[in-house]
Amino acid sequence: MGIIKQDGYDYAFNSDACASCNGRCCVGDSGYIWVNEDEISTFVKFLNIKREEFVLKYLRKINSCYTLKEIRYKNGYACIFFNEKVMGCGVYEIRPNQCRTFPFWDYFKDHKKELESECIGILSL
Repeated sequence: MGIIKQDGYDYAFNSDACASCNGRCCVGDSGYIWVNEDEISTFVKFLNIKREEFVLKYLRKINSCYTLKEIRYKNGYACIFFNEKVMGCGVYEIRPNQCRTFPFWDYFKDHKKELESECIGILSL
């Protein structure tokens, strides 16, 4: 893919860096990876399981929304779909929109230093 830019952000993203970062965006502090009903349906089809089973095994409900569960990993947490063998996403082809849009999140417009410490693919413009 190479260098990706997005309007409104003062940085670019070198997606080639993902090959050597060991899934740093998938591990670290606890957080939320929100999924909507369409994404849940995609997971259910991909994993070939019933929705109820998927919800129980992979999701946590926060108020009326669902987030992917986390697992303990080293000194922090990892997404439940983090694959330690490949050091990356185990469901990359169907990953949620929140993961697809990383690192272009509104939050990082005001927290660029935090992003730079988390992602080796960030390039200042």
